[in-house]
Amino acid sequence: MHADTKCSLSVESSYVELAAEVFSMLADATRVRIILALRDEELSVNHLADIVDKSPAAVSQHLAKLRLARIVLARQEGTKVFYRLTNEHARQLVADAIFQAQHSLSNDPPHHRGEHPSPEDRR
Repeated sequence: MHADTKCSLSVESSYVELAAEVFSMLADATRVRIILALRDEELSVNHLADIVDKSPAAVSQHLAKLRLARIVLARQEGTKVFYRLTNEHARQLVADAIFQAQHSLSNDPPHHRGEHPSPEDRR
């Protein structure tokens, strides 16, 4: 088998185990909330802590794990550290998980009706 075919979405993909690790990393509600908060902008640890209603120390621990998994990137400015998503894939993965959750509660979920959260609901 040609090595390039191992990157595909086939069952033989060499990325299946890594994909499972990504799901494991996202199997935490606080981390999902952090990704939702970061989907459109870069935010400081303290701002993220306010948004997800957790202590800055707890958010920092979650961010450290997300950074090790290369889901977020950090940038320091003076004494503040700002985080952003590494790429659009974590944003899409979490959005799809939310949409799948909506399907578990309704045969006509909000995303099928074109209902999108308001900017206030995004935070």
